[in-house]
Amino acid sequence: MIRTRIKICGITKKEDAFKAAELGADALGFVFYEKSPRYVSINVAAEICASVTPFVTKVGLFVNADENDVRHVVDNVQLDLLQFHGDELPDYCQKFNLPYIKAVRAKDSESIRKSINEHVNAVGILIDSYVPGIPGGTGNTFDWSLIPEKDKSKVILAGGLNADNISEAITTVKPYAVDVSGGVEQSKGIKDHEKIYQFINEVASADKIY
Repeated sequence: MIRTRIKICGITKKEDAFKAAELGADALGFVFYEKSPRYVSINVAAEICASVTPFVTKVGLFVNADENDVRHVVDNVQLDLLQFHGDELPDYCQKFNLPYIKAVRAKDSESIRKSINEHVNAVGILIDSYVPGIPGGTGNTFDWSLIPEKDKSKVILAGGLNADNISEAITTVKPYAVDVSGGVEQSKGIKDHEKIYQFINEVASADKIY
């Protein structure tokens, strides 16, 4: 059976990180973009990441950040992976001696293909909904048919996912992984543990279908 990996993004509290890991999340996302309602400070993120159980990947999310700011986070937080949600070029993304994910907003199929082709060294391509002026976390789904069949093994599906639509998303797209934030929250940045349980359970159920 193929297993879809799960990333719970927008973690701001230690108890949410622990519960997500306990329930089976493969990765936790920490947003270092100050304009985001899910922004987490370096000190809080460092404390959480130092406490999380082994074998859970800690991901730092950035949007067009200054190189020195990224290095400061990397030097102070035990991250395993970086995620870039802005207009970052491949040379920039590869400067930090950590594997990276490049996010692309699904404006059209051509923009998705272009990002996949440009970021050949990325370990994953996260595809999120396109809303002008908003780099991510929109809470909206998008037309999944825009995702090219080629290279789906690197696709991380995001954008408006929740327990109600994740089964359809997985059986339709068959991504390597899924990324959820707002779909498992009680308020922005505060996770709902029951919603996390339901989401992860629905992913497992969908995996059994194909």
